[in-house]
Amino acid sequence: MIKIAPSVLSADFSRLEEQIKLVEEGGADYIHLDVMDGHFVPNITFGAPVIKMLRKVTQIPFDVHLMIENPDRYIKDFVDAGADIITVHEEASIHLHRTIQYIKSFGVKAGVALNPSTSIENIKYVIDEVDMVLIMTVNPGFGGQYFIEQMKEKIIDLKRLIDSKNLNIDIQVDGGIKLDNIKEIASYGANIFVAGSAIFNSSDITNVTRMFKNL
Repeated sequence: MIKIAPSVLSADFSRLEEQIKLVEEGGADYIHLDVMDGHFVPNITFGAPVIKMLRKVTQIPFDVHLMIENPDRYIKDFVDAGADIITVHEEASIHLHRTIQYIKSFGVKAGVALNPSTSIENIKYVIDEVDMVLIMTVNPGFGGQYFIEQMKEKIIDLKRLIDSKNLNIDIQVDGGIKLDNIKEIASYGANIFVAGSAIFNSSDITNVTRMFKNL
């Protein structure tokens, strides 16, 4: 089943509650929350306190993407703030299997993200433990980038690996997702799409969210 996860990284932070309501009306399946620390990626966004406040304004599941160093130190904070899915980067997790188990110990779903240059081989031995794999289709840190074409093959390879193990794992893609490429990317096996600027920079946020869903 195809799901849409609007990324508030591209939202108007002065109207965040209002814009979350707009994507909710459009049928968004998740709210994608990019947490950046200025170390793992060259940008800083927000942390658990902001997510905790947003939890009060919507019941849509929170998909929290931790683009941070030492993620284990903060996982409980994000669980307490209301995260439903917590995704950590393979590149930032020294003991990835332990981190996945730690996330799941709180009763939330665990995801693993891969940067464009990171091989799927790096998660081959933990893939049985995760609920979702996030393929970064841009280099992380900034919104509004263009989809890296080589990531299509990576999505296909990941789907092949998941199917070979007969696993039920979501494939999420994040970066450069537009109305004119989502159908093609879905055909490669991805089923959760993070869209930021394509939704929040539009003149009709609710309608564009609905258009993504319909496609």
